[in-house]
Amino acid sequence: MTFTQRYVALGDSFTEGVGDWDPASPNGVRGWADRVAEQLILADPSWGYANLAIRGRKMRQILDEQVDAALLLEPTLVTIYAGANDILRPRIDIDRLMGHYDEGVGRLREAGVDVVLFTGFDASGSAVFGKTRGRTAVYNEWVREIADTRAATVVDYWRLREFQDWGYWDVDRMHMSAAGHTLMAARVLEAMQASHRIDLPELGERPALRRMEQLRADAQWAREYLTPWVGRRLRGVSSGDTLTPKYPTPTHPRRVTTSA
Repeated sequence: MTFTQRYVALGDSFTEGVGDWDPASPNGVRGWADRVAEQLILADPSWGYANLAIRGRKMRQILDEQVDAALLLEPTLVTIYAGANDILRPRIDIDRLMGHYDEGVGRLREAGVDVVLFTGFDASGSAVFGKTRGRTAVYNEWVREIADTRAATVVDYWRLREFQDWGYWDVDRMHMSAAGHTLMAARVLEAMQASHRIDLPELGERPALRRMEQLRADAQWAREYLTPWVGRRLRGVSSGDTLTPKYPTPTHPRRVTTSA
């Protein structure tokens, strides 16, 4: 099928869709980018969708591996979120890193591609990841400056305060849940000034835990998620090392195809 408009999603686990688990989708995840593509295609079937994002990728990997591959697909629209995995590293030269990001976004814009960028999430509510809040704030100012200079659209994740509700997060406390990805898809489309028919999720009440219950829950989370995550970084491996892009060439995602 020939597509006259092509949306290509670039990035890491955020864009791949980790946390929005779906065994019937490629790599076992759906995600906000799939949902954005579905809405674009439902409004206009001439859209094709590719998703080159792979969990665990750092910025230079995304720029080196995904930008060139995206340009070969002659995209109309690219969403890109890169740098979150770099910010979590013990050491980072964020100014140098963001200089590379600016160059990558510049290449996309010079090719005539509409680009959507993201600021980083305000993790002040996390005892572990909240320690990177200062780095993320610097990253965000860079993103906003790049967007101004390159005439890109920004989804300001930092200011989307509804995501402070833990109901929008997966049990790993690192990735958005299906509800979070659904809400993010709506916010991305709104930033693009595109219409959508996404039903926003309604979160149920989360029971308050007693102190000992919370401590047990935190200990279980550390054993099941935090310790393996730290261990992979110490070993220099990633959960995405054996994965390939879920939609490497423009297509209609599974749910659109099934619905049709």
